[in-house]
Formats: sequence, C-alpha cells, structure tokens
Amino acid sequence: MVFRSIVDTMLVPIQRAGWPFVAAFALATVVLFAVAQPLGWLGLVLTAWCTYFFRDPDRMTPIREGLVVSPADGLVQMVTLAAPPPELGLDADPRLRISIFMNVFDVHVNRIPIDGAIARIAYVPGAFVNASLDKASEKNERNGLLVRTGDGRDIAVVQIAGLVARRIACWLAEGQAVRAGQRLGMIRFGSRVDVYLPEGVSPLVGPGQRSVAGETVLADLQSAEPPRQAERR
Repeated sequence: MVFRSIVDTMLVPIQRAGWPFVAAFALATVVLFAVAQPLGWLGLVLTAWCTYFFRDPDRMTPIREGLVVSPADGLVQMVTLAAPPPELGLDADPRLRISIFMNVFDVHVNRIPIDGAIARIAYVPGAFVNASLDKASEKNERNGLLVRTGDGRDIAVVQIAGLVARRIACWLAEGQAVRAGQRLGMIRFGSRVDVYLPEGVSPLVGPGQRSVAGETVLADLQSAEPPRQAERR
C-alpha cells in the first residue's frame, strides 16, 4: 500500500487528449537521436515537458453550496468590473471578472466553478495576442460557457487562447448538468480563463494570488463578506 501511494503521488495521470502529442514528440526524439545524439537529448527533454504539460491530477473540490471554485490553475491576474462577452446572452452591465493566467508549466485542464447546468456554449474566433493583456478578453479566440445554478444565477466561464495557444477544447454540451470541479476542457499551450460572477458577489482572491483549479474558492454566493484584500509578504 505504501508503494502504491508513492507511485500514485509521483505518477500524475496524463489527459488522454495529450497522448498523440506525447507520441509525436517521442517519435521525433527517436529520429533526432538517429541524426545526432545531442539533438536526441534535446528531444527527450521536450518530450518530458510535453508529458508534464498534459498532466491531469485529481483535485479535492469543496462541495458546499454557493462556493465558486477556480476553473484554472495559474495566477490571478486581474479582479475587475467588465461587461461579459455578448455571445453568452447576458446583459451588458459590468460584472466582477476574475482573470486567471496559465503559463506553459501550469496544469491546463479547466474545471467547472459551480454546480448547475450549461445554459449556453459560444465559440468566437479571434486573434492570439498575449493573454495577459486586458484586451485579450475581447480580441482573442475564446470559448464561453454559461453555467446556470439551481436558483437561476448565471456564472460565465470563458476560455481564452493566448500568444502560444492555438487550440481550445471543450468537452461539454449545452443542457448538460455539471458539478463544481468537473473537467470542462483545456487550452493548448498557455492561456487564460475568465470568470464572471453574479451582481453583488465579492471576490475572495486578489491579484497576484495563485489558484488551483477545482480547489481554490474564488467567491461565495451565500456570503456578504466584502472583497478580500491581498498583499505580498
């Protein structure tokens, strides 16, 4: 049992969508070794990175009703008021938006932030500017999901492609019932995810904070707590 626990801890599951990429990197590495050994070692390092990129660990999701958990691993980059994407059918009034930036070393599997149902999915083609820029929310290729809770409140989750990212994958369908922490898709390779909260909901995270998909609580729909402040110490 101890050995199995160690193996489970060290060997993180790989998302099946990543295996074709891992296989391609591995095949290229074999070819590079045949051409020149130094290139082969470089290929081996890149194959290891590709495998690492597609890791898909399980997460311990808090399941209390009303909690909004992070849909992505990464850095909480912005917490600001912004109008939600028009394609999701929400009104244009600004909502609190929490933007999470994923670098190429973060887990890129995205997760549902709260229990509910997928009321709408909308894909919009666009540019591939740096996802850390505020204009990426409007200019970049994106895929938006509108999650409607049991009491009728709407939370928008938007997958945004970045400078390197060229593929957004969504594994859900409109009308599907979902649970907080459930895998919803992924973005390759480095990108951003925005969460738009209902009116009157305060953030429980601040810019500069690291978030863990399916675990970090971004907000509490049942709380009247004012916005939390954060500072580097």
